[in-house]
Amino acid sequence: MRAAGWLMVVCLPVTGWAQQATTAQAAPQRPSLTVDRDPVASPDPDVAGSAAAETGPQVQAGPTISKEGGTYTLRQDAFEVRLNASVLDGGGKAVQTLDKDAFRVYEDGVPQTITSFRHEDLPVSLGLLIDSSGSMYDKRAAVEKAAVNLVKLSNEADEEFLVDFSWEAYIDQDFTSSVDKLQQGLGYVKSSGGTAIYDALLASADYLAKNAKHPKQVLLIVTDGEDNASSATLEQAIRRIQDLDGPVIYCVGLLFGDDADKRESRHARRVLETLAGQTGGAAYFPKSLNQVDEVAAEVAKDIRSQYTITYHSTKSPALGGYREIHVEAKGKGFGRLSVRTRTGYFPKVAGAGVAAAGK
Repeated sequence: MRAAGWLMVVCLPVTGWAQQATTAQAAPQRPSLTVDRDPVASPDPDVAGSAAAETGPQVQAGPTISKEGGTYTLRQDAFEVRLNASVLDGGGKAVQTLDKDAFRVYEDGVPQTITSFRHEDLPVSLGLLIDSSGSMYDKRAAVEKAAVNLVKLSNEADEEFLVDFSWEAYIDQDFTSSVDKLQQGLGYVKSSGGTAIYDALLASADYLAKNAKHPKQVLLIVTDGEDNASSATLEQAIRRIQDLDGPVIYCVGLLFGDDADKRESRHARRVLETLAGQTGGAAYFPKSLNQVDEVAAEVAKDIRSQYTITYHSTKSPALGGYREIHVEAKGKGFGRLSVRTRTGYFPKVAGAGVAAAGK
């Protein structure tokens, strides 16, 4: 996956993207991504509550029948949920030979009917988020090499954007499929400051929701520590990403080294594992810089080998609330299989529906 990128932090209005430099020496002045690029209505309870109080519920919970011009029409909620799933055997090896009948999907414990099933290398919209805090200075060369190789191993139809973040986040390359442009963007990264992981994720997820070309969306974050500069919390970041119905997050934690604080490293590991686990991604923790390139190749392979499953939730979107997802897989000749996908979601559609008619 090639790259491109940007990010947000506080609320200082900024209007432009970084302009590409005409030479490698003349890097553009990159504005901090502090503008609210929120493409959907605010999920905050107070905002949602006040809107509901003024307009009333937009959709009834359950089917309704209306008569229009002598034709009866049944309308009901039909909220489609899309899952990207990786299947692993007992040894952690990817299983790629299953068909639709091998899967069972449950929402809040209720079996769901799979309406669409695909297992192919679908194009992806990817955001590469690289920690550019001061402690990353001596790791940059290995990280940049791995990022370029990941893109080379990706689907040619993929699009990527590149972001670096410390106290704030900057776009170094907007959506592209060009390895050369990605390499040029990596040259703009400067290591200094703190680490605002959650703010970077929030802004990147919003940007994907608004601008991505492909429905399959991924964020890959590379960092060597825990968040110490965000205005958002871990919980807020996860909730927002679930509100947006994606993307999948992959994390690479560079938590090795003699100078690494053991307690902080443990906490950073838990945070990255939580971000990945809640969104259906994976967290990787190489033991040295020599393993970073290998991890990048593993991420690229995982993204390209996933199953894509969709179902129409049996629960009306009008009811709101968080829904837990559980997916099981069984295959002849395999032992116990584990399925990695997102753990749940908040319905982002109040409801809608259409249907058929008769006289």
